[in-house]
Amino acid sequence: MEDRPAGPALLRRLATVAHVSRPAGDGKTSGSPPNGTHRSGGVTARHTSEKPINTLVIIPAFNEELALPAVLDSLRRLDGFDVVVVDDGSTDRTTHVARQGGAVVLTLPFNLGIGGALRCGFRYAVDAGYERAVQFDADGQHEAAALEALLGPLDDGADLVVGSRFADGSGAYEVSWARGKAMGLLRWAVRLLARRTITDTSSGFRAFSAPMLDFFATTYPSEYMESVEALVLAVNGGYHVVEVPVSMHSRAAGEASTLRLRLVYHYLRVVLMLVVKVHRRPQEKLT
Repeated sequence: MEDRPAGPALLRRLATVAHVSRPAGDGKTSGSPPNGTHRSGGVTARHTSEKPINTLVIIPAFNEELALPAVLDSLRRLDGFDVVVVDDGSTDRTTHVARQGGAVVLTLPFNLGIGGALRCGFRYAVDAGYERAVQFDADGQHEAAALEALLGPLDDGADLVVGSRFADGSGAYEVSWARGKAMGLLRWAVRLLARRTITDTSSGFRAFSAPMLDFFATTYPSEYMESVEALVLAVNGGYHVVEVPVSMHSRAAGEASTLRLRLVYHYLRVVLMLVVKVHRRPQEKLT
């Protein structure tokens, strides 16, 4: 996804004014939220459900009309989940295919980047009363069958569950030499700043408890590669963070949003940003 940094005040406003559209057809993918309401433009629509679904799958999407239908189809085969797609200012038919695929769609007026889109999704989850949520990619890299593996630790008290490509040590997920070194740098930074070893700091396949959703609805980072800073925020905020091994695939369609030089820049920027932010905190918080 493209990156357009937005300040906290703007993110809060966009989470409020994002256009909410209901799924087309029978809406099998998404049912009614636990509190039975959807809000859009100040109008409340009430829905009824015999057994409210308390788990929300949040899919941030930017120009993913090609890959998104298959992703939603894989989720539609499962029971017990609602799906919301946050269309981050797409210029293609992302919103249309998301609605056709049975998802609720939050359409942002312009591109914020994945951090802003996720914060909007977290805000929606909190306001709608969901007890937990899963972040899921729109490009086909994640497996719907792995959702239960991520949700299980939440039942055991975890607040943030990271689906890791490297936790099992098998080396099945291959990355280039340069990317591998950069990811190693991020692991080192997280270990230094959060005093925790996370094998997959850039994973976008994550599950969140209700307290974690509430925290991230107002604090989730908006810059590119926000996943790394979010880990440090969660660990240093006293939340219980765990990893589970998962399989991931290459993107099914579309194009990655970063070029090689831009990616190097963002890796270096996020390490510097994390170091500066931690050293700005009072010393007693680090002991």
